[in-house]
Amino acid sequence: MGSQLPANKVLTSFGTPVVLGFFRYGFVVISLLILLLLIRTKLLVSKKGIPFILISGALMATYNYTFLAGLQNGSPGAGGILVTTLNPVMAYGLGMLIDWKRPTKNESIGLLIGVIAGLTLLKIWGNEAVFAKPGNLYFLLSAFIWSVMSKFTSKSAKYGSPFAFTWWMYLVTLICIIPFCNVTAIGKLIQSTDIHFWGNILFSSVITVTLATTTYFFATSKIGAEKASSFIFIVPFSAAIFSFAILGENLEIHTIIGGLLGIAAVYMINKK
Repeated sequence: MGSQLPANKVLTSFGTPVVLGFFRYGFVVISLLILLLLIRTKLLVSKKGIPFILISGALMATYNYTFLAGLQNGSPGAGGILVTTLNPVMAYGLGMLIDWKRPTKNESIGLLIGVIAGLTLLKIWGNEAVFAKPGNLYFLLSAFIWSVMSKFTSKSAKYGSPFAFTWWMYLVTLICIIPFCNVTAIGKLIQSTDIHFWGNILFSSVITVTLATTTYFFATSKIGAEKASSFIFIVPFSAAIFSFAILGENLEIHTIIGGLLGIAAVYMINKK
């Protein structure tokens, strides 16, 4: 997941969030179906789970739009950190409102460390871009949508295989996106031979969604949305590591400190 942000940023130069979503979830639906057939997972889910699938799919389609719109109109680096920092905090907040479940002492300390980690990674003391660009509001909305969606996917195990639930959710996502697509723009991209587009769209769909995101949703069904979301604190640091290893970008001291704090936050939240 840490390498998803650079790939998504590249993709925003090729089309609108809706058109990119069409390609992404088209590949996701196909690749995950092949994977489920290979591991012989039944696609059947209980009828009681259909409302959860429909809501989760609609939320995923909305998240796809808001996150990519944030990359186009906001500050990608700051936005990626905002989303990953706020996701766990919002997930625990929703848990308190919906399930009346208060965080434990360790969880509270972990969340506080996670917020400090995010502020450190943002270099908040000298980063005016966080507040200067209105497009960053898309990232705040993305964090909220993801937190709500995680609550719905955490119920997936009650209605069948969590992987089958997720496949149906992605199918609903694709169906929600199709009516808003520009057919002409889709046709031009299909005819495109640009390796940057096809490479990044395949990576962001098959690797980061079919494999990584699906695994995350599976985790929400096993350990709950709150615990699972805590691991997102590690994403900004892993993104920095990928950028250092692949793109040769410098690792600044505040990035290292913030990353280590993020790891400490995950440890505290999941400590028995």
